[in-house]
Amino acid sequence: MASCSPTMKLQCPFGLNRKVVSDSGRRVSSFWGAEVVKTNHLKTQCGGPQKIQTRLIRSLLTPSVDQESHEPLVRTPRADPKNVASIILGGGAGTRLFPLTSKRAKPAVPIGGCYRLIDIPMSNCINSGIRKIFILTQFNSFSLNRHLSRTYNFGNGVNFGDGFVEVLAATQTSGDAGKKWFQGTADAVRQFMWVFEDAKTKNVEHVLILSGDHLYRMDYMNFVQKHIESNADITVSCLPMDESRASDYGLLKIDESGQIVQFSEKPKGDDLKAMQVDTSVLGLPPKEAAELPYIASMGVYVFRKEVLLKLLRSSYPTSNDFGSEIIPLAVKEHNVQAFLFNDYWEDIGTIGSFFDANLALTEQPPKFQFYDPKTPFFTSPRFLPPTKVDKCRIIDSIVSHGCFLRECSVQHSIVGVRSRVESGVELKDTMMMGADFYQTEAEIASLLAEGKVPIGVGENTKIRNCIIDKNAKIGKNVVIANADDVEEGDRPEDGFYIRSGITVVLKNATIRDGLVL
Repeated sequence: MASCSPTMKLQCPFGLNRKVVSDSGRRVSSFWGAEVVKTNHLKTQCGGPQKIQTRLIRSLLTPSVDQESHEPLVRTPRADPKNVASIILGGGAGTRLFPLTSKRAKPAVPIGGCYRLIDIPMSNCINSGIRKIFILTQFNSFSLNRHLSRTYNFGNGVNFGDGFVEVLAATQTSGDAGKKWFQGTADAVRQFMWVFEDAKTKNVEHVLILSGDHLYRMDYMNFVQKHIESNADITVSCLPMDESRASDYGLLKIDESGQIVQFSEKPKGDDLKAMQVDTSVLGLPPKEAAELPYIASMGVYVFRKEVLLKLLRSSYPTSNDFGSEIIPLAVKEHNVQAFLFNDYWEDIGTIGSFFDANLALTEQPPKFQFYDPKTPFFTSPRFLPPTKVDKCRIIDSIVSHGCFLRECSVQHSIVGVRSRVESGVELKDTMMMGADFYQTEAEIASLLAEGKVPIGVGENTKIRNCIIDKNAKIGKNVVIANADDVEEGDRPEDGFYIRSGITVVLKNATIRDGLVL
């Protein structure tokens, strides 16, 4: 007998919208193969309205289900942010972001002119209503801890009400195991599992695992809601990926219900080819699906709390990493679901990706922007004066707070807080982080009189394709252009490195007058 399927647009497990339309035109809530019916009539493709018993669940995608048999109503509870805790991973040594991480942790690296990378997951948590936040730190954490204490606290920062922000620093404890530092992402969480036995976390049912070095805007409660609706033990946020970058990420395969059936961390060669899938199942048009033949993990997970504790304590007590060990093993024994994040996301893991992500903010229209009144990004309140611009030419650029620009040219660049750019300077394709403090006019005049270089960029200097770290002192008539197209170079004695063809001027470095790089 021919089946008669309603006109619908279903909510699939990856976040793609499919809807059911009632005769009143009102959308009916839906999720994959099950439908909570809230109307007495449903428009169908095969004729007039069908009478449907109110408030029953009907199968919509599985024709083998008897449409006349009904189960009792099962309501999916709404995700409550009070029952969610997030753990933000501070990252490892950050060798791929060196030299920006030589004196700071990855999440403390400045981005966008006035923010730090840690502000991304922190702000996403706050905007999602999540107020129980742990940050795990280990390497070069001083500036990160200082930024967190200034920005996210109970006094003069973001007010958390009955929530909290706790920094959990790597430490040594008694016993042989306690003498080891964090051995990986999973081991870092394992060493602090006792926090979930604390009174402050007694109501926590779901645990978000987040990275501190990604750039994206996300409502985590949509993610958690899908996790609850699919009755998942673990849910992995993912996105389509092209072949050129696929080997840098964990790749996964899914079945028609959205359950992950295979997970491979950063595969290469034949193993990479084996992870290709038809991403048109995610709703991508054929051309785009051909360009993005992989499904990549974002390294953003949500666990049921008891499942997380069991995996780390008893199931896989010697597994130290989520991406390469815990998730691939859990796929075989647990309900691990995929959640499609169909928006901008960038892993700020290398100098190249950091540089490109920053300059992309200046494009019109940008793929990502910090400006959104409904979901703002928070950072340290610096109380700086407005920027002063005197006879400058500024094109496709971002100039942050408290800067002084005099008769200069700034094109496709970011100028960070408290920056000083003198007359005749040309900045192009440059990320300038700014300064931590001001020098007075008297101090600047005194330094110049002594033949020294003040903080900022001196007169008639030309800079392009460059990252200038904080408090850098660049003299007059300097040229930073990498005209010889050097890909990698180490010149710390002269105050700079070259990574992926990008010149990186070190924090607190001095580039003497007239130097040509």
